[in-house]
Amino acid sequence: MTVDNLSAADIAIDDLDFGPATGLICRECGANYGLGAAYACMECFGPLEVKYNYGNVTRESIEAGPNSLWRYSQLLPVSAGAVDEPNLEPGCTRLVHAHNLAKELGMTSLWVKDDSGNPTHSFKDRVVAVAQSAARRLGLTTLSCASTGNLAHAVAAAAARAGQRSVVLIPSDLEDGKTVTTATYDGKLLAINGNYDDVNRLCSELIGDPLTNDWGFVNVNLRPYYAEGSKTVGYEIAEQLGWRLPQQVVIPIASGALLVKVDKAFRELIELGLVEDTEYTIFGAQAAGCSPVYQAFKAGQDVVRPVKPNTIAKSLAIGNPADGPYALDVIRRTHGAIGSVSDPEIVDGILKLARTEGVFAETAGGVVMATLEQLLAEGLLDPTAETVILNTGDGLKTLDAVIDFVGPTATIAPQVSEVREALA
Repeated sequence: MTVDNLSAADIAIDDLDFGPATGLICRECGANYGLGAAYACMECFGPLEVKYNYGNVTRESIEAGPNSLWRYSQLLPVSAGAVDEPNLEPGCTRLVHAHNLAKELGMTSLWVKDDSGNPTHSFKDRVVAVAQSAARRLGLTTLSCASTGNLAHAVAAAAARAGQRSVVLIPSDLEDGKTVTTATYDGKLLAINGNYDDVNRLCSELIGDPLTNDWGFVNVNLRPYYAEGSKTVGYEIAEQLGWRLPQQVVIPIASGALLVKVDKAFRELIELGLVEDTEYTIFGAQAAGCSPVYQAFKAGQDVVRPVKPNTIAKSLAIGNPADGPYALDVIRRTHGAIGSVSDPEIVDGILKLARTEGVFAETAGGVVMATLEQLLAEGLLDPTAETVILNTGDGLKTLDAVIDFVGPTATIAPQVSEVREALA
């Protein structure tokens, strides 16, 4: 079945196998649609998301699953056979108990959810895996996306693993580490003279062109399924903590979807009786050079006004975040806050996390680390409450951010005396 710019209502649910997913629903007006390659409501143009009819999900049934995000397939819009289809099998990344960092910051209990351990070294492998499964159901054979870097890498790799074609669009000024790694998989990589918002707009315009009849734009026409992959970060945190929720979580904001979906994961676990119903607070982290959600929060506004990005944290450089208003809702409902940190603070955050816990974060992780310190200093985050911070990618992808600040302690001749002198 080839989907040619069909609305969700044009595809019958009976033709598809999406596990517990029963349809799509508009977040704004509540209009219902069938399962298909659609992302905007035809009534009010609001965003669509997946709705479910969950069966009997237990801790035991989850724990019996594979050591990947597919252990949560009962909670995702995927078929039971998704795990057996060629994919990168992301997820189940480590939760690091950050004793050294907690001591330095004067905190009681601090954890780092380190998603740099995914196959292409960022959390984007999670969302791509779910979107790829949806693309298969819908007959979309080419994977595509607009990306600030990590998603480009994840899409190209996932397509290569599955023997699919990929066409990835990126801003032309991305870090070399992300451009080179994406190009390595031999898909089509188009560098666009513009920022991410320009690239995303171009992808939206391509949908409907005869050229893209069999394309699945993972973060556009497949966005309802793609975004659900982020829930697995929240599921894993709860399971790794012994089936309980942390009291505080600090999450980077790009589009805002990761923050919104971690909250959704926590609420689903509570509703299903998989964790105790305890209060938690969600904090957001943005770079000062691209902080539209922070600015709206600080001004007490519900409207997130677009900005022009200018920050070293390119993976967070989305000036018009699609889920910005919903991220604001989550932060206010959970009594959280948002931090905004400068580029020098981002670099300091990267170096501090590496020095104390051996976790080399990309710039987005530096934003989270610096925001944690900022929130503590402002008295907005409780140092005695159990806290989880998210590192969403590997520092090897953003070496440019730290290359001017680190290097050899000394360059010496191969002599013991010079070693002694260098270390004196």
